[in-house]
Amino acid sequence: MVVSRRTFLSATATSMAFSAFAARAQDGASQAETYLNEVTGYGPLVRDPKGMIAKVHDEHAHFMISVWPKFYPTTKNYKELEAGGHIFAGGTSTQLYNLKTGQTERQHMSIAGTLVNCAGGVTPWGSWLTCEETTLAAGARAGKSHGYVFEVPSAHIGLVEPVALTGMGRFKHEAACVDPRTGVVYLTEDVADSLFYRYLPNDRRNLAAGGRLQALGLVDAPEGGDTRNQREKSFATGGWKDVRWIDLDGVDSPNDDLRRRGHKAGAAIVARGEGLFFGNGELYFTATSGGPKGAGQIFRYVPSAVEGQPGEADQPGKLQLFVESQNGRVLDYADNLVVAPWGHLIVCEDRYSATLRNHLRGITPEGKVYTLARNVHAANAEFAGACFSPDGGTLFVNLQNPGFTLAISGPWASVKA
Repeated sequence: MVVSRRTFLSATATSMAFSAFAARAQDGASQAETYLNEVTGYGPLVRDPKGMIAKVHDEHAHFMISVWPKFYPTTKNYKELEAGGHIFAGGTSTQLYNLKTGQTERQHMSIAGTLVNCAGGVTPWGSWLTCEETTLAAGARAGKSHGYVFEVPSAHIGLVEPVALTGMGRFKHEAACVDPRTGVVYLTEDVADSLFYRYLPNDRRNLAAGGRLQALGLVDAPEGGDTRNQREKSFATGGWKDVRWIDLDGVDSPNDDLRRRGHKAGAAIVARGEGLFFGNGELYFTATSGGPKGAGQIFRYVPSAVEGQPGEADQPGKLQLFVESQNGRVLDYADNLVVAPWGHLIVCEDRYSATLRNHLRGITPEGKVYTLARNVHAANAEFAGACFSPDGGTLFVNLQNPGFTLAISGPWASVKA
């Protein structure tokens, strides 16, 4: 790293509900209580007089904070997914943000009638995959079963028809990402005994045209394998394992048993698969409650040179246990993540606790963790949805409750791995 941490962040602040602020007072006491850096030069965090987010920044730094709007559409495609008069408040909204002016120019609901929409992920062709983290079945509460992935074109203005991508399976989806080289879609599942999935589409530009759903297994564990390192240490931090991919059937099962059948067939167990992002020829995903301390893991997967094609068994993809937290002050409940333009990971924490705070962490290519910000809002909600603008100059991240989106701009381009 060759950037001064004292000049790390700067931004301009406007808000629908809050005015701009510029914090000055250092909060060294809180550093000892809530976080511990493995990299020198970061911190201490500074106090936010508005009581929202303590952060690393220079003497001129401040944040842009905007309130994410709540939409209650009543269009036909929204009504089709309710039952007994119950309206689901799930969905996605699209925001057009002007990087030069720092202003939101347009925002609208883009899909509705879905339920418990979680991390999702972007595609290389300019759409968004939104994932339902539920397996609510059709019945008294719902007119249709839930637990699917839906695609939302980013350029579309207004609501799109919610078409469930049933080939990607019905389970508690969390996140998705696409390898731009192969078109393979990777998927995480947010349960304690989850699997890690990939979808081989018949048509990479038409995901609704069907495909094959598979789950990751470990070559050295033909009985299925367990990446959690909780009952026994089977995966060394920094170590690599060859993988194999297990074909799944009955992927649209109404019984929420896909992961159990997959593990029985040879797929490896993951401790709450959540955040997922494809970087430079490789992807990273989190296991929020993995590891002997239950504080979280981050895995790195490098696809095969012939991913999803004949001959893959002879050139298997490789999985690395990149980070495994041994101390909640260093990293606790890693959830959503993004690969930064300079090659580091930016990771959101998701621990709801009366005593522990959620942080926004950075992780170097060597797997060392540092702290960028801490949620000091009374709700202590999770950070979520971290992503960078196309030019790499602005980091967007949400505070899930009470529902803020932060746009953080600064000299990101000067940060070097």
